[in-house]
Amino acid sequence: MKIVVCIKQVPDTAGGVKFKPDGTLDRGAMLAIMNPDDKAGLEAALRIKDKDPENVTVTALTMGLPKADEVLREAMAMGADEGILITDRALGGADTWATSSTIAGALKKMDYDLIFTGRQAIDGDTAQVGPQIAEHLGIPVISYAKEVEIDGDYVHVQRQFDDGYMVIKSKMPCLITALSELNEPRYMTPGGIFDAYAKDITVLGRKDLDVDDSDIGLKGSPTMIAKASDRVAKGKGVMTIPDTPADAADYIVGVLKDKHVI
Repeated sequence: MKIVVCIKQVPDTAGGVKFKPDGTLDRGAMLAIMNPDDKAGLEAALRIKDKDPENVTVTALTMGLPKADEVLREAMAMGADEGILITDRALGGADTWATSSTIAGALKKMDYDLIFTGRQAIDGDTAQVGPQIAEHLGIPVISYAKEVEIDGDYVHVQRQFDDGYMVIKSKMPCLITALSELNEPRYMTPGGIFDAYAKDITVLGRKDLDVDDSDIGLKGSPTMIAKASDRVAKGKGVMTIPDTPADAADYIVGVLKDKHVI
């Protein structure tokens, strides 16, 4: 079984977001990390590999600047078998459409049974790239995955909603977009780090992709960004002070029932 995990190197927004005068992210002024939802997808793939290490391979794939190989080596240090970096000046300035077209252009030349992406990236929050990749490839997509189980040629996915979940069964190949709540990603191991930096990264350029020029880079990006801003902080929510522990329990149960959680 061959699994490809699409990951992205993103600015670490935990320390605040910095913008250039033109309103775009100042990526050079921010630390870079692996996108959290993508890391959950990677962990899901690695857990599948853990159950059958002789027959499952995990490939980490990213599109970005040459320095994005750092996130691939992190993925390999966690347990991925290989890393593929898509990088070329011709691909710069890509929006979600051009990004998904480019990644799909690489995947068309690869063998895969299952593809994982994150639900969305913290530097964009569009949740568009994963489903668009599936559309370009003509395969099913299951988004907002909270649990994933393999059953022969099929995959069972628990798809999360605000007020419940649904279980979907799909024949592979298919694409799954993962929530960060899907699991708790493992740490890199010292041996894994040494091994990751001893391996070569496969680098793909424009000439290696099965994609039209009209669908890549800035020219292939129809999206126009009017304004970018930091994520709005959530409020404190509903505050209540029940008179007794029993009242508190009744209140919580009532809220959960209203939301169809129980």
